[in-house]
Amino acid sequence: MLRGFTVLLAVLLVLMNGCSSTSRQAPVTDRTLAGKKTADADWRPKTYSVKKGDTLYGIALEYGFDYREIAEWNGITTPDIIRIGQQLRLTPPQTGEVAVTPLRAIAPLVESLPGLPTHDAQSQSNGLLKTQPKAGKIPYSAEAEAAPPVALKPETTVPKTPPLAEPPPRIAEDKKAAPSVSADDDDLEWAWPTKGKVIATFNEASNLKGLDIAGKMGQPVLATAPGKVVYSGSGLRGYGKLVIIKHNKTYLSAYAHNSQILVKEGQSVVKGQRIAEMGDSDADQVKLHFEIRRLGKPADPLKHLPASNG
Repeated sequence: MLRGFTVLLAVLLVLMNGCSSTSRQAPVTDRTLAGKKTADADWRPKTYSVKKGDTLYGIALEYGFDYREIAEWNGITTPDIIRIGQQLRLTPPQTGEVAVTPLRAIAPLVESLPGLPTHDAQSQSNGLLKTQPKAGKIPYSAEAEAAPPVALKPETTVPKTPPLAEPPPRIAEDKKAAPSVSADDDDLEWAWPTKGKVIATFNEASNLKGLDIAGKMGQPVLATAPGKVVYSGSGLRGYGKLVIIKHNKTYLSAYAHNSQILVKEGQSVVKGQRIAEMGDSDADQVKLHFEIRRLGKPADPLKHLPASNG
């Protein structure tokens, strides 16, 4: 009897352990985000070492900047001149960093002030500006000695030197003219830059960085989205007469091989505005080479443009 009760108790314990083990759930791990690369992460380095064949314009295109931004951040006054091995910062100066202006640059500004005598300009550039009135000599006479002293008014006898107004930098003016940036930099409505047959498409493996669109000489080339012209010229080898538009902090678009450029650097443009005329500059035929750059990296334009180029 006791043995039977012991066996029954053992069976019940086994059943109870089995029920508790089936009710216990294994932990669930959400691996959907594991190893996911953030698409919006800024991959660009903070500095760049200039290599043989580099130009400031090409570096700016490759990293998605206005070349004048890089020039300003690095104190470059002549964008056409950079040195092999030169370290260029690709980020704006940190808060609190102050650009120092050499003293020799102040003297020409002082001397250009209207109505300021040359010797006073020299004294001002040396930090020795005199603000006190100079004493005048009056010929001696009995009348002059007997005459009462004349009270001089400071505001009429002490000339006030006009303050030195330093002109704002050109780059700051261009920033004021820049279009408003969308809250979502990816939220752009793109349009085709021109009409015509697509004769070459984007292919990273073949180093094809955009689209080639065939057309006629002088055919209109249009801005694909609103933005600001950050480059206009022929300083990038292989692109011919080139226009680059910065649309926001993320996107640039480039229009190459034009016959004529109709916009200038710093100019704000709207979507569909005529910016150039198609041509064959630095190309084997009349065509438009069009690129979209995201943080400097070439992106497939067909993934952004409408289905038809009309």
